[in-house]
Amino acid sequence: MNNHHSKEHRFSILVVDDEPANIDILLGILAPHYDVKVASSGAIALKITQQFIPDLILLDIMMPGMDGFEVCKKLKTDEALSRIPIIFVTALTQGEDEEKGFKLGAVDYITKPVSPSITLARVKTHLSLANQMRVTENLVAARTEELSRSQQSAISMLAAAGHYNDTDTGHHVWRMAAYSQCLALAYGWSYEKAYLLAQAAPMHDTGKIGIADAILKAPRRLTLSEMEIMRSHAEIGHRILSQSDTPLFNLAAEIALCHHEKWDGSGYPNGLKGEAIPESARIVSIADVFDALTMKRPYKKAWEDDDAFDHLKRGAGVHFDPTMVDCFLSIKEEILKTKRYWNQLEAEGKMASMSDLLPQVLFPTA
Repeated sequence: MNNHHSKEHRFSILVVDDEPANIDILLGILAPHYDVKVASSGAIALKITQQFIPDLILLDIMMPGMDGFEVCKKLKTDEALSRIPIIFVTALTQGEDEEKGFKLGAVDYITKPVSPSITLARVKTHLSLANQMRVTENLVAARTEELSRSQQSAISMLAAAGHYNDTDTGHHVWRMAAYSQCLALAYGWSYEKAYLLAQAAPMHDTGKIGIADAILKAPRRLTLSEMEIMRSHAEIGHRILSQSDTPLFNLAAEIALCHHEKWDGSGYPNGLKGEAIPESARIVSIADVFDALTMKRPYKKAWEDDDAFDHLKRGAGVHFDPTMVDCFLSIKEEILKTKRYWNQLEAEGKMASMSDLLPQVLFPTA
């Protein structure tokens, strides 16, 4: 039902009045300049707007059955019609009636008997304002979409950078992001906050880009000094991600720094304990470990799902937040459904990316 404007387009106007003489007058004024449709009652006008959305409505107030105020009220409660400018055409001149009309959402009044010049001037003004508003909104929407794509590309690149040397297909970061989002929602986070977490979580290991390959790929147990270097990836990631002061990257920086902290205070880099560890990092820690255990790697077989859940249960109160572990265990079916979805993508060789897969991460359909 959208109207498309071009250079050849003539704006459309719906005239609503129960008096044929009034309709004829307005047709004579407007028809040379605009495409005009007419309705002889409020009910007919509402039916017309279900099939056709005019650019502007000239609406009589005093009509039998449904008056102009009621028609305006109904139009403004319909999301698809609420942005249509409505000008009341009336013989009423009392201020309280005008005030009522403006409160209902009308943009202007024209009094009867109508003046052709005033009618044309006001119609032109409000059509121009409404059209400019649409153009501006379209530009803002396009710019917002462009910025969103740029941000999602940055997320994908930073996530890939952190796991550049990994041998998996890259689905790990997206799978654990999905688990993180599921747990956040189950734990009581709002959809908006959980969605932000799902975008931030894939960047948790960004700091590994600063760790030498000789350590990342070492085919042996790391020495103490090498382990200290490996552990520095948390702070490196935090420094990288903190360079962008936005809610998304602030959250990603927080996760990068704290996702190796442990509930009992034995984690790194700062030995945070219990609720001193940010909730975001506690959530990602559980999701990350579960996925790492249940995915096949060259040096290990994938754990059985029940064994991975039991590992989390044993780590509750030591490695993990015990309340969050209980919450994670309470949504086993959702977690396993999400796992199956991502494993299917991986089996089909479909490469994961933020731009086209994150909405499905949040709501897997298989």
